[in-house]
Amino acid sequence: MKLDDIKKLQQKKYRNEFQHFLVEGEHLVLELQKAAQHNPALHQSELLVTEAYEKWDSPFKTTLINSKQLAQISDTKTPQGIIAVAPFFSLTATPARAIYLHEIQDPGNLGTILRSLAWFGGFRCLLSPGSVDPYNPKVVRASMGAIFHVPLELEVDIHSLNTPFHQIAYLDMQGKPLRDDAFKRCDCYIFGNEARGVPHSDLAALNAQAFTIPGGGAIESLNLASAVNLCVYELMR
Repeated sequence: MKLDDIKKLQQKKYRNEFQHFLVEGEHLVLELQKAAQHNPALHQSELLVTEAYEKWDSPFKTTLINSKQLAQISDTKTPQGIIAVAPFFSLTATPARAIYLHEIQDPGNLGTILRSLAWFGGFRCLLSPGSVDPYNPKVVRASMGAIFHVPLELEVDIHSLNTPFHQIAYLDMQGKPLRDDAFKRCDCYIFGNEARGVPHSDLAALNAQAFTIPGGGAIESLNLASAVNLCVYELMR
């Protein structure tokens, strides 16, 4: 890709237009290279480096750029000097169970959730319309490379969940405890927007079952990513 086009990848509309996203920093580039060993689509990635990384061992086409050019591309205040341009890709494995995220907005939350799903395995991640873009550089960084290992489905309407899934769960303070056997029998787990949650009318239409994470009650709620992490741990232990 041309450098001018690469600069535009900070914006979602251009990521969608060019079907590419940015992967910045040593750790993430290493994760991309590992993932490319098993995913042919990622072989088309390109690497941009400053002199400090000129001898970086990579299977990708590599272009040397200066620090000023890197700063124009980078999303970070202190760029490391290495950034990759990766194509959109898909994963062949599609686990039966799914985590559905309804209109979540925080890039850090999504990245952390993807990281947990990659650690435990056995889930795909469904994102509703209006959710944060998983290829947002902040999401990619927060995922620590997990984005290359979790099957993603975008623009999944909540009203369509009844077709592929038979038993759907969500969290509610008045629900059954997670340890209830019914929780593990579900095949889709819905988590809502950080501020608004999920409309009760939509949950009722899905005949979704309510469960709760038992706590001391000193505060009203858990962070979204923490709630997902606890649920996935309970399902996998």
